[in-house]
Amino acid sequence: MSDVPVSAAPGGPPRPDNLHEQTVSRLNNLDAQVAAGFEASPYSYPRTHGTRDVLAAHPGDLEAGQDWPGEIYALAGRVTLLRHMGKAAFADLTDEHGSLQLHLSKQETENFDPTKKIDLGDIIGVRGVPFVTRTGQLTLRVTSWQPLVKSLHPLPSKFHGLQDEELRARRRYLDLMINPERRAAFRTRSKAIRYIRNFLDTREFMEVEGPTLQVVAGGTEAKPFKTHHNALSHDFSLRISLELYLKRLLVGGFERVYEIGRNYRNEGVDRTHNPEFTMLEAYFAYGDYGDMMRLVEEMLSGLVQEVTGSDRLTYQGNEVSFALPFKRLDFVTALKEAAELDFEPTDLAKLREWTDARHPELRNVPDYKLLDKLFGEYVEDKLIQPTFVIDVPLAISPLVKVHRSRPDLAERADLFVAGFELAPIYSELNDALDQRARFEAQSQRRDDGDDEAHEQDEDFLLALEYGMPPAAGMGMGMDRLAMLLTDSDSIRDVLLFPLLRPEGQAGEADAEA
Repeated sequence: MSDVPVSAAPGGPPRPDNLHEQTVSRLNNLDAQVAAGFEASPYSYPRTHGTRDVLAAHPGDLEAGQDWPGEIYALAGRVTLLRHMGKAAFADLTDEHGSLQLHLSKQETENFDPTKKIDLGDIIGVRGVPFVTRTGQLTLRVTSWQPLVKSLHPLPSKFHGLQDEELRARRRYLDLMINPERRAAFRTRSKAIRYIRNFLDTREFMEVEGPTLQVVAGGTEAKPFKTHHNALSHDFSLRISLELYLKRLLVGGFERVYEIGRNYRNEGVDRTHNPEFTMLEAYFAYGDYGDMMRLVEEMLSGLVQEVTGSDRLTYQGNEVSFALPFKRLDFVTALKEAAELDFEPTDLAKLREWTDARHPELRNVPDYKLLDKLFGEYVEDKLIQPTFVIDVPLAISPLVKVHRSRPDLAERADLFVAGFELAPIYSELNDALDQRARFEAQSQRRDDGDDEAHEQDEDFLLALEYGMPPAAGMGMGMDRLAMLLTDSDSIRDVLLFPLLRPEGQAGEADAEA
C-alpha cells in the first residue's frame, strides 16, 4: 500500500487513502487529464469504425509515408502498447476484432501533452487518417483524441502474465483482454450455436424453453442442486436435463421441438465436466434412433464445414474427419473385445464377479453402472473419429425403448468424438406402463442409497398415459462441442465463467480432477 496523496477530481467521488501506489499514480494521471479540459468519464463516443475496418480498407495500397486522402476514422479501444518519444508517441489501440498502431505528435495531435498521462489499459477514442510508416506498418495518424475511462490497474504481460489456468478462468475479463485467441474461441462457440439453431429451424423444429426450477429433477441419472422457494414454502431442484418437459410438448401436439439451455448437476469437475453446462436436446415425432443419427451426423458435418471450411478439424493433435456417414459400433461387441470377456456383459451377475476380480476399485459401484464404467475404461478413449456406439444395454437406459430385436438392449446410440461422449440418441420410451415400472425400479435404487437414481415423476407419467407418439430424441453437450471446434483441452476454456471454489477458501485446489 502507499501513503502517496491522491486528490479527487473536482466533483468526483471520494477516494480511499489506502490505494496501491500504482492506482494512485493512475488516478493522478486522470486528474491531470481532467485539468487539461477532458471529461473524467464520458457517457459515449461517436465511433465510426473498428480497427478491422481500417485494416480491411487499406490492404497494402499505401506507400511508406503516404497518407490516405479520404475518410477520417473515429476509433475507440484499449491502449495495449505505448511508447513515448518526446514530442511523439506510438500506441496500439485494441478493440474486439484487432489492433491498430496509432501515431500521436505535438505537431499534428490536438491536446498532445495530456497523452503523456495515458496508461496501459486505458480506453480512449481517437480520430485520424491512415498512413504507412517507414517500416511498412499501417498506422492511424491521430489528429484528436479523448480519454474514455482510466484503467486503475496495470495489464498482465501478453507474454508472461496470466499463465495460471485457474486465474485465467477466475479473471476471464483479463484473459479475454490480452488473449485474442480466447475471444476467437468464444466467437466460434457462438457461431456454432447460431448454425445449429438455423439448421433445426429450417427443418421445422420449434425452439422452446422449459423450467429451470423443477419439482422433480428428471431426464437422467444425476444428483441435483436443491433450493427453497419461500413464497410457496417448498423445496425445488435445479434441472439436470431438458428431456421430460420437451416430451410433455410431444404429448401436447408439437411434433418437432428443441431447447438449448443450462443444466445443473451436483457432481465433480474434470476436463469434460462442469456442474453448470449447456445442452441441446431435440425431439421429433414418428422417428427412431436411426433417423436421429442421420440428422445429427448431417448437422455436425455441416457445422464443421461452416467453421473450418472443410469436413475435418484437428483436435489435440488428432485429425478428426466428419465426412458422412459416421462409423457405427456395437456396444456389447466393443466391450467384449476390448475387455476380452468370454460372456455377455449384459449378464450383470457375471460382470460383477469379473469386475471384482480385476477392478477392486469398482466394488462399491452398483451392478448396473459397471457397464458404463467398464466401457469408459476399455473403449471410450479409443473412439477418436466420430462413432455412434449403438444398441446400449437396457440396464443403463431408463428412458429408452427396448431394442426391437434383443430385450436386454435399448435402441440407444451414443456419439463419441475425440475420446469422449458428445450426444446420446434414443428411440424414446412412450409406453406409460413400462416407464412406470422402470421409475419404480429407480425409486428402489434411491431407497437403497443411490442418490443419482431417477426420481419418480408422477406428472410426467400422467402425460405419457394420455399418449406420446413414437419419437426420436437426442442430447448434445454444447460445451464439449465447443471444445472440439476450438481445439480446447478443458471444458473451462470454452466456458466464459466456469464454476470455481470461492477465492481464498481453504481446501482442495480447483484444479481439474
